[in-house]
Amino acid sequence: MTLTLDDWSPRSWASKPIKQEVVYDDPEGVQSALEKLQKLPPLVTTQEIANLKKSLRNVALGKAFVLQGGDCAELFDYCNQDMIEAKVKLLLQMSLVLIWGANMPVVRIARIAGQFAKPRSSPMEVINGIEMPSFRGDNINGFDATPDSRRPDPSRLVSAYFHSAATLNYLRASLSSGLADLHSPLDWGLGHVITPSIKEKYERIVTRVKDALRFMQTVGIDTDRGVETVDVYTSHEGLLLEYETSLTRLLRDPTVPGETLTPTHPLKLSHTTTTTTSSPPKSYYATSSHFLWIGDRTRQLTGAHVEFFRGITNPIGIKIGPSMTPEDLITLLDTVNPTHEIGKVTLISRYGASKISAHLPAHIAAVQSTRHIPVWQCDPMHGNTQTTPTGVKTRHFADILSELKQALEIHRAAGSFLGGMHLELTGEAVTECVGGAGGLTEEGLGERYTTFCDPRLNEKQALELAFLVAGFYREMEGEEEVNSI
Repeated sequence: MTLTLDDWSPRSWASKPIKQEVVYDDPEGVQSALEKLQKLPPLVTTQEIANLKKSLRNVALGKAFVLQGGDCAELFDYCNQDMIEAKVKLLLQMSLVLIWGANMPVVRIARIAGQFAKPRSSPMEVINGIEMPSFRGDNINGFDATPDSRRPDPSRLVSAYFHSAATLNYLRASLSSGLADLHSPLDWGLGHVITPSIKEKYERIVTRVKDALRFMQTVGIDTDRGVETVDVYTSHEGLLLEYETSLTRLLRDPTVPGETLTPTHPLKLSHTTTTTTSSPPKSYYATSSHFLWIGDRTRQLTGAHVEFFRGITNPIGIKIGPSMTPEDLITLLDTVNPTHEIGKVTLISRYGASKISAHLPAHIAAVQSTRHIPVWQCDPMHGNTQTTPTGVKTRHFADILSELKQALEIHRAAGSFLGGMHLELTGEAVTECVGGAGGLTEEGLGERYTTFCDPRLNEKQALELAFLVAGFYREMEGEEEVNSI
């Protein structure tokens, strides 16, 4: 069926079946919170969204690489200077390694400033013999294991907005103040990364970058702001549709420098508020974040989440796992991107190291049989989650690396391009994932296991992973393995 404006509005999803729905017992409180959100300014701008779309188009065409990472689930308490800086610095360190290894620009997208809600396998759980709602994220309910804390609280929706705004404010201010200045990358601090092989290789890359910068200054082509700051975009799973709808606005389309504005979104012309040719077109933008994705649990073809996502102009992601059939993948792409806009959709594969070879080739072949050119991104985290004999949820570094390496090899064999990786990580010295150069064992998980949901890579493991992926790119290019571990 052809999709038209009559089929979509920011609230047309409400007529569709919905998964992971939050049931509140305070309807007046919900309405009050949503009305408040509707009056607040956007968290991100249309120009920023357009810039990201342009960058992701380059990724889809094999001209750039996207690094996406951050917490599994943000807490409001994470909105502080140290934790924001730690995450951003880690992404900057990893991107520097990847730029050097893959020899191409890196698009940085953080799971930050809005990654509060998390899907759960069951809405209820039993703790100490008491049944209560599962913890769904700080924007829904509290983590404390009491019935009162776990009661969904609509006022948390507004709190989520203000914590996102505060995080974004400091993120932008710190970047514009030189946090990412390539003239002094060693100031980024290696923190607890003390493994000699990792530290030595990172510093070797830093030395080469500084040599290049000195050369640019010497010959008078120092690019100033181009090496003093970078773009870091925000992202989160678009799980709470009431929240996302409240921040979805009909806004004027920006002009991307060097490009002629052409309406590529199927609803763009219909969204124009006047019929005069001189009036700039407008489109619906989800202004809660630059990039939103649909989770593996909520990507039903006739469901509410797909319905909402097909109408927004933002670049979007779709998690795909073993349960996705090639036929459904094509139908899903046709639904959310009927005009075949290059890089509009990022396919985030998450199969697990033992299953990727059985599913990814068919998914690549299915997409290659169409006119769609998405960004292919590997999420090596979610398919590799396991539980220790003592009941601790963890992930093994070897499995994460294996899925990433297999993804690179499968894409290359298929004539496709793996354009990025999607990681759950933190700049803190946590002990949540087993393995890596630090040799963390299952017995050591309890030392600093602080996640409120899924296990994350710590700084050492994340940086090590960046080196290994960069080294694999060097191997594919036939270069000396100078940066692989």
